[in-house]
Amino acid sequence: MLQTPSQTVGPYFAYGLSPEQYLYNFKSLVGNLMVNPIDNPESITIIGKVLDGENQPIPDAMIELWQIDENNQRFGRFGTGTDPESRFIFHTLKPESVAGQAPYLTVIIFMRGQLIHSYTRIYFSDETTLNEQDEVLNAVPSERRHTLIAQKNGSVYEFNIYMQGENETVFFEI
Repeated sequence: MLQTPSQTVGPYFAYGLSPEQYLYNFKSLVGNLMVNPIDNPESITIIGKVLDGENQPIPDAMIELWQIDENNQRFGRFGTGTDPESRFIFHTLKPESVAGQAPYLTVIIFMRGQLIHSYTRIYFSDETTLNEQDEVLNAVPSERRHTLIAQKNGSVYEFNIYMQGENETVFFEI
């Protein structure tokens, strides 16, 4: 039985959290965030890293994404431990706007050294008008909003999570 790297709030067992990522021959019992981009041409890909205060990738973080809109309720996990570049990679459908809010994904970060996980959001750079109107995004100081916005590069959205430092991501208390 393989484990993900031991963590302050772990160890997490890969077969129970993200078995497909760790090459177990069964599907996860939870989560339906991931979609196959070949089967669904409307899918998007979100790629990023979790970085420490020295801008070094954290190789044993686990990221959860939650998406709830009128047509979709999706959830998925990805550990940075299996990617050679310590990235997280999600294939999903872009969330829809709900009640005039900008589309976003809720992000939960679990990692070593944290007794309590961190919460943030991913907004999308190609939703300029809705981003300008979003109450939560606009409650964030303007000089820090960019830390919540994934940048579109072709069909991929790039979003890095900075746990500390000059580019520290805005985190929310829940």
